[in-house]
Amino acid sequence: MNRKLIYVTGASRGIGAVIAYELAKNGFEVGCLSRSGDRPSVQDMSEEIAARLHPIGCDVTDGEALKAAMTSLQEKIGVPVWGLVNNAGLHTEGPTIDLQMDEFRRLMDINAVSVLRSCQIVHPLLAENGGGRIVNIGSFYDKMGVKRNVSYCASKAAVGAITRCLAVEWARDGIRVMNVAPGYISTDLNREAMESGPLRAYLEKRIPGKNPGEANDVAALVASLFQEGMGFMSGETIYIDGAQSVAL
Repeated sequence: MNRKLIYVTGASRGIGAVIAYELAKNGFEVGCLSRSGDRPSVQDMSEEIAARLHPIGCDVTDGEALKAAMTSLQEKIGVPVWGLVNNAGLHTEGPTIDLQMDEFRRLMDINAVSVLRSCQIVHPLLAENGGGRIVNIGSFYDKMGVKRNVSYCASKAAVGAITRCLAVEWARDGIRVMNVAPGYISTDLNREAMESGPLRAYLEKRIPGKNPGEANDVAALVASLFQEGMGFMSGETIYIDGAQSVAL
């Protein structure tokens, strides 16, 4: 395959790291944007795959810094830009009655505003090459009413709306936009909580298959959306939650 560049935000750890690794394994050059600027933390990585991962420090809420990072990576790697994965995000929770508006705005800024801004930045880079793909990472919370999670649910619902609107508006530029909405996913950041205690008991009761997903599940789905044969799919939210959100 011809070398192409895909940006991944929040790529240093968790789901973002595994997405970046999977894309590199599929032959893409991957611009790994994160606050730390660290290489994705994936074990047993070959030198060949590691060479396709290009980490850079960047705050996704700083539009100018985000644009500079994307431009710098493109100039350094010297291949056409094919896509963007908006993975960076934050989860907070607490009683809604006590929620401060500054905190609500902060979560919306990180989880939704930064997604729109990064899409705006990558648009001309994709359009000049005849199009490409954008995959936003949402959450199955976008369609659920979850106590103590009004900020997170609202921000992820916004990601779905952004996805639909851009898919329609930018189709003429050859840009497809998708939203992948995971349920409970076990990663290096939360594995202990997922495997024992109250959360584990809850998941066994709520997920039909009894177990949470793995970061590899999400990464495989995301990587499949960048394959050549997926050009007609756009504007959709794909839920990957083990059927939890539809189980009675």
